[in-house]
Amino acid sequence: MDLIKCFKALSDNTRLRLVFILQRYELNVNEIVRVVDMIQSGVSRHLKILTESGLLIARKEGSFTYYSAVDDDGLMPLNVMIKKNLEKNEISQKDIEKAAEMIIIRQNRTKRFFKSVAPQWDRLKKEVLGTFDLNKKIKEMVCFDGNISDLGCGTGELLEMLLVDAKHKLIGIDSSPEMLAQAKLKLNGVDGTQLRLGELEYLPMGDREIDTAIMNMVLHHISQPKRPIEEVFRVIKPGGFFILSDFEKHDKENIREIIGGEWLGFKKENITRWMTQQGFKIINVSSFNVNQGLTINIFIAQKPLS
Repeated sequence: MDLIKCFKALSDNTRLRLVFILQRYELNVNEIVRVVDMIQSGVSRHLKILTESGLLIARKEGSFTYYSAVDDDGLMPLNVMIKKNLEKNEISQKDIEKAAEMIIIRQNRTKRFFKSVAPQWDRLKKEVLGTFDLNKKIKEMVCFDGNISDLGCGTGELLEMLLVDAKHKLIGIDSSPEMLAQAKLKLNGVDGTQLRLGELEYLPMGDREIDTAIMNMVLHHISQPKRPIEEVFRVIKPGGFFILSDFEKHDKENIREIIGGEWLGFKKENITRWMTQQGFKIINVSSFNVNQGLTINIFIAQKPLS
């Protein structure tokens, strides 16, 4: 980190605003333009300076580039200072409100997608996964002692498979009423099962309510993927397990056209870092090749007892 570069980059009020916004939200250039109400060329110039100074990181996702503030330990004092100086600033607060609206727009886009594909969802997943039975693989990893929750349960395929061995409560959560309607048909009111409508970023669950949380091929649909991991840590009991599966980072845009998603998968080390930063201990990471040259990673993590 070059402190002189950092301070030079922050000598401009607009760049200070941008760092403050991107500490909270990861946004693409078009979204940032709408938030700060500036022409794209000006925004791009400021983003270039901030990125070259090491204050921002750029992530290419398909045809879009997303920006976020670097959050490593070396920059933490500087980021804290920026946050404290701008969090009560009227313009900066309006920036945050507009940035939050960008996330809501993405969430609504995802909801519209799932509303349209809910009846065909199981078939669409098979088109991508091929003959690989991901649900069976996850079931083999589940500890059936205690309450289990499928977060982003979709049409209830995995819940239906877990019913056979579940000893306690099974809870399915999804943000799509249409998906939950399909899950309800599968589960048919079986005792010990619950379906709840809610966002994974704000789980409709109490603290320490469940023993095992499963997030199966859901994270790539979430605009802010670290937020659901934080929520899972909250709702899992100490000693409980978290099983997360998702695509390894790829560049196949056609997959997004089939099953949607905000992200084209994730690098294994990124998910590992997000989990450990939250407080989880990684127990195991497995990788499996599936259809269309894709790889699925399955993470098993545990919440410490204390």
